[in-house]
Formats: sequence, structure tokens, C-alpha cells
Amino acid sequence: MAAAQARWGRPAQGWLDLSTGINPWPYPLPDLPAECWRRLPDSGALQALRDACTRRWAVPVTAQVVAGSGSQALIQALPRITPPSDVAILGPTYGEHARAWTASGHRVREVLDLDDAAQADVVVVVNPNNPDGRIVAPDMLVNLAHHLAARGGLLVVDEAFGDERPELSLTSRLCPGLVVLRSFGKFFGLAGLRLGFAVAETGMAARLGDHLGPWPVSGPALVIGTQALADEAWTKTTIIRLHEAASRLDQILGAAGLDILGGTSLFRLARHDQAAGIYERLGRAGILVRAFAHRPDILRFGLPGSGTEEQRLSTALSG
Repeated sequence: MAAAQARWGRPAQGWLDLSTGINPWPYPLPDLPAECWRRLPDSGALQALRDACTRRWAVPVTAQVVAGSGSQALIQALPRITPPSDVAILGPTYGEHARAWTASGHRVREVLDLDDAAQADVVVVVNPNNPDGRIVAPDMLVNLAHHLAARGGLLVVDEAFGDERPELSLTSRLCPGLVVLRSFGKFFGLAGLRLGFAVAETGMAARLGDHLGPWPVSGPALVIGTQALADEAWTKTTIIRLHEAASRLDQILGAAGLDILGGTSLFRLARHDQAAGIYERLGRAGILVRAFAHRPDILRFGLPGSGTEEQRLSTALSG
């Protein structure tokens, strides 16, 4: 946001930040006990959080949940506990995966098809993908995990945007050679809480936990995360709300002449020959969206959080 303000100044209406894929209707914060601020996080509270994850995602008894301060912490931790490897990342996708594996000394390459990753030691797949929403069938991923495990390899599946598509998740199908990453802040709209998870077989989970060390999650995050993950009614209502909002956003973008390429119910990816000009016009109107240096013809739009914000976007696009 600071970079946008330096480029375009401070808009009179304030910034409308649509550059992220974060739910604009966050989970309502519960009253927090004073102890969660004053004391080191309790091991019992951490276990309660893990138990909530296990129930929500139907994690099998052969696997465990590891909690960390955001899925980003786990994205960085996995390469650090993995021997030097040939890593194939199904792309184009979220760039932090390649940066983390490269920074830890691994040989990293991007592949456009999983067939090209068959001989890699480690394969990374974001499913659904960011930014285009590409889906890889769960059965295909499970088969790939078995193939990699047979020769000591690893499949990492990042399900950061998987809460709104639970039928795609592999957490209930955890098998040797598979690690599933889950985000909390995106779906629950509380990215600032910094909470994320890895689901892995017990051996890998123990190694990850040892690497993260004691107190990997703050006391407030333990309380809020445990309650939110157990709230099935809020989850069901929110999935419907997000799907409806994404459909309205598609209509706004389509009316402005943008072609919808894909996305998830938390963001939409659109193409236009004049995408760079649209990005600039929106910025001058105080609306920040995501542009891509490697594809100047595409833009990613997060969800507006109200009818007023939808109208503001529509007006700026038509201007």
C-alpha cells in the first residue's frame, strides 16, 4: 500500500485494496482471555487447535497437524529440513515457493505439466492455483505422491485457497510422500493473525515441529483459530457468500470488457489488451489490484466488501 500511495498519492475516499485474495468479511473476533496476552502460549491450547484442524479436515491417525505463524513460515521451513533436491514447481504460480527452495540451495525449475515433473525429487503444486485457479484432480496428486514416495521423494500441495473447495483437499487422504499446506488468514479474513498449517505423516510433522521450535503460534491466534475452525455454520454461510460475491465481480469485470480467465471465489483473474492502462486508471481512482510483470495483459481482482465498493470499482472501470 505504501508503494501505491507513493505512486498515486492518497485518494480522498481512501484506498480500496483489491490486490489480495483475502475474505473481506472476516470471522468475528471472540472475547479473548487476558491470559493469552500475558503468558506464553499453552501447550494444551496448541493441541486444542490441532484437534480442531484434525476434525475439520478429517486428518487420518497416521498424520499430524503442524501449526505455524502463517503458511509462509511453513513454505520456508520445508526446504530447510529437506536434503538438497531437484525441485519441480507447477507454474506459473505463487512465487514464494520457488524463492524459498532456491534460497535453501535446492535446484528449482518451473514446469507447465506434471508429466515434466516425474523425475524430480520434490514437486510443488498449488491447488487451487494462484493466480489462475487451475485445478489438479486430487486422484492425480495422490498417484503422484505415491510415485514420489516410492523413491524417497516428496509432494507438497499448497491448499491456501482450498477452504471454499473442500472436495479438492488431500488432508483426509494423507499418504507417504505428501505434505499439505493450509492457510487460515485468507478464508477467515484474518491475515494479520499469522496462522497456517502443514498436514504431514508423523515423521515429517515431528521434523517440522522441531524446526519451528517452541511456541510457534501466539496465544491470541490459538484462541481465535480454535474457535473459527470449529464453526461449521459460519464456514458454510461464508462459502456461499464468497461464491455469490465472485459471481458479481465476474459481471462487473465482464461489463467492462475484461475476459475472465479463472481464479477462485476469493479472487478473479482477468485479461484485457489494455490491462496496463486499466491498472493505472484504477490506481488513480484509489483502487489497487494485482498486475503481473510477466503478463502485462492480465490483472487479478480481490472481492469488494460491499455494494458501495462494487459500485466504486464498476465506475472506475467504465471511466
